[in-house]
Amino acid sequence: MNIRHHSRALAILVVILLATPLALAAPADERLAKVDAVFAQFDKPNSPGCAVGVVQNGNFLYKRGYGLGSIELQVPLTPSSVFYMGSVSKQFTAASVVLAQELGLLSLDDDVRKWVPELPDYGHRITLRHMLHHTSGLRDVLALLALAGQHAEDVHPLPEFIDLVARQKQLNYTPGDEYLYSNSNFVLLAEIVHRASGKPFSQFAEENIFRPLGMTHTRFYDDHSVVLPGRVAAYAPGSGGFRVDWSTNFEKVGDGGLMSSVEDLLLWDRNFYDNKLGKGTLLKEMHTKGVLNSGKPIDYALGLVISEYKGLPTVEHGGALFGYRTDILRFPEQKFSVITLCNLATATPGVYAQKVADIFLADKFKSDAPQKRAEASSGFKTDVQAFAGSYRYLDDHSPMTLDARDGALSLRNAVLRPTAANRFVDPNGGQFAFEPSPGGTMRLTVTSSSGTERVAERYETAKLTPAELAEYAGDYSSDELLVTYKLRVKDGKLTMTAGWNDPVQLDPTVRDDFRGRGGIVSFVRQNGKLAGFDLYAGRVRNIRFVKK
Repeated sequence: MNIRHHSRALAILVVILLATPLALAAPADERLAKVDAVFAQFDKPNSPGCAVGVVQNGNFLYKRGYGLGSIELQVPLTPSSVFYMGSVSKQFTAASVVLAQELGLLSLDDDVRKWVPELPDYGHRITLRHMLHHTSGLRDVLALLALAGQHAEDVHPLPEFIDLVARQKQLNYTPGDEYLYSNSNFVLLAEIVHRASGKPFSQFAEENIFRPLGMTHTRFYDDHSVVLPGRVAAYAPGSGGFRVDWSTNFEKVGDGGLMSSVEDLLLWDRNFYDNKLGKGTLLKEMHTKGVLNSGKPIDYALGLVISEYKGLPTVEHGGALFGYRTDILRFPEQKFSVITLCNLATATPGVYAQKVADIFLADKFKSDAPQKRAEASSGFKTDVQAFAGSYRYLDDHSPMTLDARDGALSLRNAVLRPTAANRFVDPNGGQFAFEPSPGGTMRLTVTSSSGTERVAERYETAKLTPAELAEYAGDYSSDELLVTYKLRVKDGKLTMTAGWNDPVQLDPTVRDDFRGRGGIVSFVRQNGKLAGFDLYAGRVRNIRFVKK
């Protein structure tokens, strides 16, 4: 080949080599632009937002911040911004418990009272494993705090939280019978690691997790006076702009309290494929699902939810407190993760993470989403009007309303699709089965996608006159919460006030049962006279108040 032809061939080869990477990069660039579109609502001046990391095979495919970490100082969010992680913290607490077990300091099958003898004997053994799986029955400490008229953002030392949990005379249910998320479990687990190791929990996690993994910007925040470089504020929408909440007073750890960044969490994500911590049992223990006394498994493992998305196995946990919203979504078979940390109360990081997964894993999904499966089974026709109405769950007295509109049965905005004459499914895979109760009232059994089963009955709303409402007025006290509630009738409505908080209006459901913002009041009679009431509030059941 002469020099002229050789030069021409070489030029052609160079063009091909240069063009090939560009051709391969184009789809990736297009995907990154789609990720930007998911978070475009935050990518503007004077807006809080999210820091995001897209991870494959232990490395970032993309990382970026959208919006501001501080509106006041005009500091942008970046992948190195430090966020309050909320309940994402729980997986790190669970890991600490497992590592403490490997060191011979404790056992997951220990009775909690071995380590926290302040708790009363409830007549049932509560193990650390129950607590890790949220099957202990312990009432939720944050709910208890609110019911006591206190504010979470105030300074509350750890002994106050332990004392509050220890004053509870009953459990929500027999340990192992149910799954009910309770922050009390992980607050106590952190304290147990402290008592078993003789070190502050934050130090134990630093020595056994963060330092070995090189997570230099991650710590459990157990001292509200400490300054954290890179920490961002949290915001909520307010009149004319945003309301700021740094949550700097909050130093409770275990259930929350972790401070971390997208970049540090990459190192944590890597460890789920190549464990560098402890003696080798960590990954197996953390991915082991809980099992109820009935033998039914639940999706909650150790600080992780083991589930699936569009046919692919997932490992996930989110967090939410004050204005912080966080989520880590992992697809272990694809070694693909989305880390989404937001500093705006209205953000939904779990939804954003799924949208990002849709961009990168579209060709990997094995089946349609639950919504599609529900739609596929919706050919069955039934009289939805027969099932509409108000229902009340028997376990916590909480009401819900099923509406019949346009020939469809719906719960809030979710349409229930019929699968049989008296059976329906919701968009998330939950099942609704109707049948008359022995008393002739319509009974509804709701089975969640994770297998949790609850029973409700239809009711007619009680109509009470002001004179009838007056019977419920009075002062009611709880020695479990150390609080007195004042019930009064004003303008024909029954209201309830705790401490210096604003009154809450109580609306009747069935006779002697009322619902208010955040809870249900169920009055108790003795010899026909009102003696007090039981309070139900989601993660807290059956707290007795006595009429003074």
